[in-house]
Amino acid sequence: MPGSEPRTRLNVTTFRHSPLSDFLVPFRKAQSQWVARYIIVLFAVIIRCAVGLGPYSGKGTPPMFGDFEAQRHWLEITTHLPIKKWYRYDLGYWGLDYPPLTAFHSWFLGKVGGLIDASWFELDASRGIEAEGLKSFMRITVILSELVCYVPGVLWYSRWMGRFYTHISPIDQTVVAAAILFQPCLIIIDHGHFQYNCVMLGLALLSWVSLLYDDYAIGAIFFVLSLGFKQMALYYAPVVFAYLLSVCCWPLPNGFNILRLCAVGTATLSTFAVLLAPFVLTGGFSEIGQILHRVFPFARGIFEDKVASFWCATNTFVKYRSVFSLAQLQLLSLVFTLIGLLPAVVIIFLHPRKHLLTWALAGCSWSFYLFSFQVHEKSVLLPLLPTTLLLAEADHNTVSMVSWINNIGLFSLWPLLQKDGLALQYFVLGVLSNWLLGNLNWISKWLLPGFLIPGPVLGEKVSRQDTQTVIHTHWSWSVIVVTSYIGIAALHAIEFYLDPPRNYPDLWVIGNVTLSFGCFTLFWLWVNYRLFMMRNKKLKTQ
Repeated sequence: MPGSEPRTRLNVTTFRHSPLSDFLVPFRKAQSQWVARYIIVLFAVIIRCAVGLGPYSGKGTPPMFGDFEAQRHWLEITTHLPIKKWYRYDLGYWGLDYPPLTAFHSWFLGKVGGLIDASWFELDASRGIEAEGLKSFMRITVILSELVCYVPGVLWYSRWMGRFYTHISPIDQTVVAAAILFQPCLIIIDHGHFQYNCVMLGLALLSWVSLLYDDYAIGAIFFVLSLGFKQMALYYAPVVFAYLLSVCCWPLPNGFNILRLCAVGTATLSTFAVLLAPFVLTGGFSEIGQILHRVFPFARGIFEDKVASFWCATNTFVKYRSVFSLAQLQLLSLVFTLIGLLPAVVIIFLHPRKHLLTWALAGCSWSFYLFSFQVHEKSVLLPLLPTTLLLAEADHNTVSMVSWINNIGLFSLWPLLQKDGLALQYFVLGVLSNWLLGNLNWISKWLLPGFLIPGPVLGEKVSRQDTQTVIHTHWSWSVIVVTSYIGIAALHAIEFYLDPPRNYPDLWVIGNVTLSFGCFTLFWLWVNYRLFMMRNKKLKTQ
C-alpha cells in the first residue's frame, strides 16, 4: 500500500550505462538524495536558459508577430482592463483565447513586470515591443512557472513509481526524473518558441500523482486547474473521469463509495466556480458564454498549419474541406476521436489500477492528437507527457519505444522551429537528450571505440561490450525505428541541399507530416496493445 516501504529494491535501471546515470554516481550511496535532485534541476534550468538565448516565435515579424507577442499582450490587457473586458478586447489582434487561469496567471506576471518596467505592458502602445529586458523577464517567468508546477510533479511521480512499482533505489528514481525533465520537445517549445505549456502539463501531472496517492479530491482540483489554464488538457479528461468514476463505483471490497464520489464532485464544481466567479460577478453569466466561444474556436476549420494528424496527413489525397462542410468535419472528427480513445477509457474504467493510468492517458491523448479538431504542431506535447512518463517503467523495450517517439515528436516540430529560427536548438537538444539517455552508446560500440563510453557505475568498470543502444529487442520494431531515422536523415539532407519544387512548395513539410503521422499511429496502436495485455496484471504494492 502507498505509504509503506517496499520490501526489496533494485540497484539498476535501464539508464545504468548512460551518461545521465554516470553524472550522479557520487550520490548513489547517500542516504538523502536532495543534493542529486538539486543538481539535475539546476542542470535542467541551465539548459532552458541556454535555449532561451535564441529567437522566439514571431521575432521581428510584424504586424502580428507570434506567440511571444500573444503572451505579452495578455499581460498587457489583463493589467489595464477590467475583468469583464478581458475576453472581448480587440479580438482581431491577439485576443485572449485561453481559459481563466491563464488570464489570472497573465495578470499576476503583468503586475510583477510592470513594477520593473511599466513600458513593457502599456495598453496598445507596447504592441510588438522587443526590448531585451522584456525578453529576459518573459523567459524567466516560464522557468519559474515550470519550477513551481512541472518539476515537483516529475519528482513526485518518479518517486512513487520507484518506491511502489519498480522498486528501484532513490538515486535511480532521480535518474528517471532527470530523463523526464530533459525531454526536448517541451524545452524547445516553452523556452524557445515561447509558451507556458509547463503550467498546464504540470498541473495535470500533479493531478495524476494525487490519484496515485489516493488523494482523489485533490487530484480533481489539480485537473480542473489544468483545464482552467489551457483547454487542451481535455486530451486527458476522458481517462481521468473514467478512473475517478471507477474508484468511486467499485472500490472493492466495500462497494460503492458515495462519500468519495461527493468529495470528488464537490471539489470539481467548487474549483470551476472559483475560476469563473470573478467573470460572473463583474459581467454576468454571459461572460461564461464568451469565454467558451473564445476557448473553442470551431470556426477555424479542422486544421490550419501542416500537422502530423490523420486529417492533415491524408488531406493530400482527400481534400476534406472541399468535400465536407464544417459541421460534417466536426462530427467526423468527434466520431474518430471517440473510437480512438474508447479502448483506453474502457480498460481504465474496468481495471482502475494505478500502473495502467499512465498508459491509458497516453493512449487517450494520442487519439486526440491524431483525430481531433483543430490540432496544432505544439499539441504533440500533450501525448508526449504521459508517454515520457513511461521512462519510469523498468522495461528496456518500453524505454526504447518512448525514446523513439520522443525523437519523432521533436522531428514533427521541425517546420515550426525552422520558421522560428531555432534550427541550432533543435539539433543540439536532439543530440543532447539522446546522449544523456545512452541512446548514442552504439557510436562508441561500433563506430568510434573509446568515444562517448559511459563512466564507472557503482565503482565498476564498464567495458565497451556492456554499452547498450536503446533499441527494441523485436526485429520488426527495430526495422521500423531504424527506417524512420533513415527517413528523417534523408528529409533533412534533401531539405538542406534542395529547394522544394515550385509547384509543390510544401513538399518537404508534407514528407515530415507523413512520416511523423505514420510513426505516431504505430506508437498509438502499440500503447493500446500494451494496455490491453497489462489490464489483468495485479501488483502487490497496490
